[in-house]
Amino acid sequence: MTNWTRADTNDGPVTRQLVENTHFLTDILRERTRALHVRAERSGIIKDILRGKASRYGYALLLRNLLPAYQQMEAGLDRHPLPPMRAIARRELYRAPALESDLQALYGVAWPRLLPLLPVGDRYARRVTSAAGDGGGRLIAHIYTRYFGDLSGGQILKKLLAGNLGLTSRELSFYDFPHIADAAVFKRDYRRALNQAAQEISDVDAIVAEAMSTFEHNIAVSESVKEAAADRH
Repeated sequence: MTNWTRADTNDGPVTRQLVENTHFLTDILRERTRALHVRAERSGIIKDILRGKASRYGYALLLRNLLPAYQQMEAGLDRHPLPPMRAIARRELYRAPALESDLQALYGVAWPRLLPLLPVGDRYARRVTSAAGDGGGRLIAHIYTRYFGDLSGGQILKKLLAGNLGLTSRELSFYDFPHIADAAVFKRDYRRALNQAAQEISDVDAIVAEAMSTFEHNIAVSESVKEAAADRH
């Protein structure tokens, strides 16, 4: 088991072996990705959604280009042999089935033909596949970025999409977590599980670097989706 005491939030190493601190990893991830989080909110189709300017097609295209990344992330969790990773494979979080359901509700059974997978969506999915096959530690970064975003900021997007695009609950199941009774309690407990998994199998430096890359991939997807949606009109 790897134990850490503190973080260097500059560009140097962030791991320090000595004393266990089960709140360490997610605190570091939050701090080191803070600026990227702001960029993500101010970029591409996400910016349009927040400002009420996104189209139905643009939103559906976003979902279509996130789906492969979720599929790879969740498949990676399901097949991972190590107990710490199995402990964070929480099916109540899995989003791929809800994404597919929303895509069909938005564009019918022909959605794979009507909504293209863009090169950036494919690159994002391949990055997740690589992280899942590399001992599993780097996969924690993708889990942290996507699932905590869905449980938190995703709930804001859900309200905006319902109000501005008139989307129904059938088209917004991506943001529903029916098997999580209390999101705040769940997020607290899941942070602890992620921290424990990281201590068991990996180091903070690799996970932080992957988290920063994950945000860059998400920003690239958002910007490319906005451009593709604009070109359609």
